[in-house]
Amino acid sequence: MNKMSDKTNPDDLHKAVDTIKQEIAKVIVGQQDMVRLVVAAILADGHVLIEGVPGIAKTLTAKLIARCISAEFKRIQFTPDLMPSDILGTSVFNPQKASFSFVKGSLFANIILIDEINRAPAKTQSALFEVMEERQITIDGNTYPMALPYLVIATQNPVDLEGTYRLPEAQVDRFLFKIKMTYPGLDEERQILQNSDKRKSENELKSISAVLTGRQVTELQKRVHEVFIDEKLIDYIAKIVHETRLNISLFLPASPRASLSIMKGSKALAVMSGRNFVTPDDIKEAAYPSLRHRLLLTPEKEMEGVEAEDVIKEILDKLEVPR
Repeated sequence: MNKMSDKTNPDDLHKAVDTIKQEIAKVIVGQQDMVRLVVAAILADGHVLIEGVPGIAKTLTAKLIARCISAEFKRIQFTPDLMPSDILGTSVFNPQKASFSFVKGSLFANIILIDEINRAPAKTQSALFEVMEERQITIDGNTYPMALPYLVIATQNPVDLEGTYRLPEAQVDRFLFKIKMTYPGLDEERQILQNSDKRKSENELKSISAVLTGRQVTELQKRVHEVFIDEKLIDYIAKIVHETRLNISLFLPASPRASLSIMKGSKALAVMSGRNFVTPDDIKEAAYPSLRHRLLLTPEKEMEGVEAEDVIKEILDKLEVPR
């Protein structure tokens, strides 16, 4: 496969995805499910929220995936003193021309990595609403469209909550997937140490090669939208989301955007598996990362230790799978 040609043959998509996984595996040990879901979200043209404790390579993985795509990449470290103008941009007065000119902020790129997204206050969080949903930024009455592809990969730490701000539900809903990273197993931990010892002082990012261009990613996203999904499976997705609105364990059920996320995610997963049609298993796999951040449990269920994943599994087990 010609990695960097501007046209991607449909038969090469599966190879491209496998190549991305191989490139990331040069540095990241394990975490195959997480990498698979991040790549699926990119192909589905959706934003990703990665949650996990410090030190398990959330940021590094996001940087590696961005490096696999030959497109403009920017990283933003969210902090409590970060202002909306820092990321959106601002108008600067030019005394020589006696006029204002717009200086673009750090959100102007193709792939944006937002590190510790819950560290910034609500005012800065709200600055992301328009650009995440509409791929454009409006400032001083002027609208600036983003260059495609446009993807936000954000990380957050669920443990150290001091100095953090809870993300607004409207913003959380704009993420296609929420992916949870877990600790590596014993063998993976050993492999991490061995790999680090072999690399010595070598920059791990330099070992990663670009697999796709930005234009190729946009082409692949269009192809994912065209994947066939049977009417029975559309009904299956609708029933899954509708069941969240009937579940007594939930204070806030899933929105219609959740239905769209499951469908987009299942189409991407189907394509990554070498198919041009969706299966019930694709929908089940997409349901967890699509719903876990959109469901709020009742206080009673939270006290009992129930998690969103438990409710999702209960719903999937309850519904009859289309044949």
